[in-house]
Amino acid sequence: MSIQIVHHGGRDGVTGSCHRLVVDPRHAVLVDCGLFQGEEVSNGRPPGDDRLRIDFPIDDVAALVVTHVHIDHVGRIPYLLAAGFKGPILCSEASARLLPIVLADAFALNFSRDARLVERYLKIIESRLVALPYRQWHTIVDSASTRCRVRLQRAGHILGSAYVEFDVANRETDQRTRVLFSGDLGAPHAPLLPAPRPPWHADIVVLESTYGDRNHPDRRQRRAQLRQVLEHALADGGTVIVPAFSIGRTQELLYELEDILHRAAGEAGDSAAVWRNLKVYLDSPLASRFTDEYQRLARFWDAEAHARLRSGRSPLAFERLIAIDDHNVHLANVDRLARGGQPAIVIAASGMCAGGRVVDYLKAMLGDPRHDVLFVGYQAAGTPGRAIQQHGPRGGHVDLDGTRLRIRAGIHTLAGYSAHADRDDLTRFVLRMRHPPREVRLVHGDRPAREALARHLTDKSGGRIRVVV
Repeated sequence: MSIQIVHHGGRDGVTGSCHRLVVDPRHAVLVDCGLFQGEEVSNGRPPGDDRLRIDFPIDDVAALVVTHVHIDHVGRIPYLLAAGFKGPILCSEASARLLPIVLADAFALNFSRDARLVERYLKIIESRLVALPYRQWHTIVDSASTRCRVRLQRAGHILGSAYVEFDVANRETDQRTRVLFSGDLGAPHAPLLPAPRPPWHADIVVLESTYGDRNHPDRRQRRAQLRQVLEHALADGGTVIVPAFSIGRTQELLYELEDILHRAAGEAGDSAAVWRNLKVYLDSPLASRFTDEYQRLARFWDAEAHARLRSGRSPLAFERLIAIDDHNVHLANVDRLARGGQPAIVIAASGMCAGGRVVDYLKAMLGDPRHDVLFVGYQAAGTPGRAIQQHGPRGGHVDLDGTRLRIRAGIHTLAGYSAHADRDDLTRFVLRMRHPPREVRLVHGDRPAREALARHLTDKSGGRIRVVV
């Protein structure tokens, strides 16, 4: 029997990633088990079906391998356990530290806030976790007919992220197949993390395609764009609201803001004065906790970040950064900043404005032209973030918590701050393998992005690679 790949999510869009690698008639491995978000929550299903149910067989699943801890890659793990999965959960060492935090928060939001239940649930998760060092092979299946090994490599997307290599050996036919699942690949020169390096070879690659139809600005250009947008927005004493994912995007943004503040400290002029008086509020207890973990796991940072640490700088804990934990302090901050007069930047979850504290800021400030909203991450179709991004520049409206709000605040998008690789990055990842794959399967992208990347890969490979959309 040849191996098979079945997609239980992430096939038709950018969320819900979940892929099954069938290595023989009795053994399979799952790669990720993520939550669907935005329009993909329904995706033609009957009303009330939120796509959380595990509607595929799990009796043959020997292990779950987690590429990284974003909710669209791990959010269905509680439902997988409830369905009876009893195998190990394999991930990188950093992800093993971060995953319990993510799943505890998801459990509290979706199941129960009872501390005892959350603690019991976390003990189950932690008992299943197997932390794998990067670049080391680990055997998952070792039977009379099949051996399947897995190896994690740095993906550069968020702390702990990995792309996954499987080496599957059929002992009956002496056939070996190398299968690679990209997870989410990071952009080269992204803050904090080393860029992903392609492996020596792969036979089949399951490749994300989130930004398969476009390229990002280079880092120097996007940092200049970030500063320009913020200076323009802060000139009238308003607040810049940045909806950000608690893990990954928040820490990268703090890293870049610290650098802008550091450079501005030695400048003169009106813009420098704005930066000297600026306060940055991190109003997300979960994002603050992840930021603390990022600092504890600094050994996984890149060389540039370590150089800043050695010079005495604190890239994720600078002087004008104020973390807000208490909910009453949060509400008071919303009220005070909504009245304006003091320039401020607020970073708050959720990243797609579908809930969390950012909604309070948006409800208080979207109708006031003194304030601005800055998107630095992908906004999935069907989310409030996508609606604000699309309709805000035209003075449209958005529905938040059942209330229709007119958008008068400035709306800005910096796509270059995506933590995803762009079209050329994805293409180089495939073609720079010493022995490129015979087949690439494109997942985790809207259809236009997947189709554009398929054409580009086919063209750049001279048609030597079979690209499957």
